[in-house]
Amino acid sequence: MRLVIIGGDAAGMSAASQARKRLGRDVLEIVAFERGHFTSYSACGIPYWIGGVVAERDALVARTPDEHRKAGIQVRLRHEVTGIDLDRREVVARDLDGGGEVKTHFDHLMYAAGASPVTPDWATDRGAGIFGVQTLDDGAAIQEWLARDPAPRRAVVIGGGYIGVEMAEAMVRRGLRVTLLEKSDQPMAKTADPDMGALVRQAIEGLGIEVRTGAAVEGIDTEGGRVRAVVTPGGALPADIVLLGLGVRPNSALAEQAGLPVGATGGLRTDLRMRVEGVDGVWAAGDCVETRHLLTGRPAHVPLGTHANKQGRVAGINIGGGYATFPGVIGTAVTKVCDLEVARTGLTSKEADSAGFAYVTATVASTSRAGYYPGAETMTIKLIAERRTGTLLGAQIVGKAEAAKRIDALAVAVWNRMNVEEMTALDLSYAPPFAPVWDPVLIAARKATEAVHASL
Repeated sequence: MRLVIIGGDAAGMSAASQARKRLGRDVLEIVAFERGHFTSYSACGIPYWIGGVVAERDALVARTPDEHRKAGIQVRLRHEVTGIDLDRREVVARDLDGGGEVKTHFDHLMYAAGASPVTPDWATDRGAGIFGVQTLDDGAAIQEWLARDPAPRRAVVIGGGYIGVEMAEAMVRRGLRVTLLEKSDQPMAKTADPDMGALVRQAIEGLGIEVRTGAAVEGIDTEGGRVRAVVTPGGALPADIVLLGLGVRPNSALAEQAGLPVGATGGLRTDLRMRVEGVDGVWAAGDCVETRHLLTGRPAHVPLGTHANKQGRVAGINIGGGYATFPGVIGTAVTKVCDLEVARTGLTSKEADSAGFAYVTATVASTSRAGYYPGAETMTIKLIAERRTGTLLGAQIVGKAEAAKRIDALAVAVWNRMNVEEMTALDLSYAPPFAPVWDPVLIAARKATEAVHASL
């Protein structure tokens, strides 16, 4: 049998590795097409490499193409799949360096093409210093631009989500003056409620970054092959490099052209085993698929490396003859802005409204350690609980060191449908160097319980 994989990063190569573990080379041939220069890398680490926190590009690569090849996986770099013929069970790929096409038959097809960055028409001239931050090739191109002579001095980051704020910090670390443009009323508007987002904005501005919210972009001015300004209704902002953080869409166009089912989010529809609905032998995973949100029951597109690796693993186990499922997501995510940590799980207030939940909220301020212990840092936790049952629907954390990973305890509570009153008795660890005697999670659960009782 032959397994053909479209996309050589987290989902695709996780599937390849799991299938190979279960089926030897004499039973299963694996061919992976990747249009870039790298496989199995951490796209999430790109801002930290550009900002100098991570010294070497190759530190972001978990497994090189040669390492995959030694495991019996034929990796074909710089090959872009341009067509899928389900009747002939065949893919067509173009050699981006050497030219020409190659046609490859498949018994199993793994579609793991990832996501495509949202790119307005005015931002397509990447040669002028306008960059998305999607792949390791993108990161290498940014590094090359920053090393040009004369070196860029002013950066404009468009979009205030995870990538936007992380790249804004990276540019500050590189010594550039930075302006962050966000069309919403606050940075990280999809991650945090307005009251929590205000804390994030305060931290960003504390880095010396100019934050403009409610900002629209009309175009880019270039001169001599280099970007010179970002044009907004309020005037032109000087820029030597422009970084796009406008979000991503599932890279599903090729699959849709082939007749594979695409859902309301734009991602491929799969069953719990990551098999494309209604198509034997075709699988999909990662940022190109939609999945089920376990709280709302609705289709969701949550492009994160954690999901891509898990989904790819599930697909590979099933391709290899085993049995595994991916149940869905609850929207857990975390990031940092300088020394401020930001985390969320479950639903924000806006998302809870959209899903039709009646809910209460509770917000508390506490510290990461016992207040008297050196190094104690402040944090704010916000919980969202269903009004009648007290079931935890979501949580957000904004704080200094040791704050954000507390979201994992809250994610477990959301995943298991715990109510906030049950959470007040959780047996969480305590010692002065690690937590107050009442952990902030317990304090927040106690306050949320009071809010639930008051609402009855």
